[in-house]
Amino acid sequence: MWVGLLYDDTARAAAADLIADWSLAEIVALRAEVPLQALKTPFRRGTVKDVALAMLAIADQGLRRRNRGDGLGRDETRYLNPLFRIAESALSPAEELLAAFERRWDGRVDPVFCEYAY
Repeated sequence: MWVGLLYDDTARAAAADLIADWSLAEIVALRAEVPLQALKTPFRRGTVKDVALAMLAIADQGLRRRNRGDGLGRDETRYLNPLFRIAESALSPAEELLAAFERRWDGRVDPVFCEYAY
């Protein structure tokens, strides 16, 4: 994501425009609430999910303009796919783990070692 935002002048400008009118009070409120509510944190007329999707779209376009391939016809935008899935679902990986702990795993932590091993 950072490459798409920082290595492209147009993306960098778009990201700056996205946050240009944020007030210090809003930033402080986000700092306090995002750790608690994650992507569901209310922000202006939407949620942090909306901000995340907008920023990911900017990064995606930056990577497309960068146009770096891997020799197999794939560009760097594929690295954004997991982030898009998280943002679109509005469930952070931590929230998914907590849900599994509370439901599927019946309060046990042992299954995490099997399901999340790589």
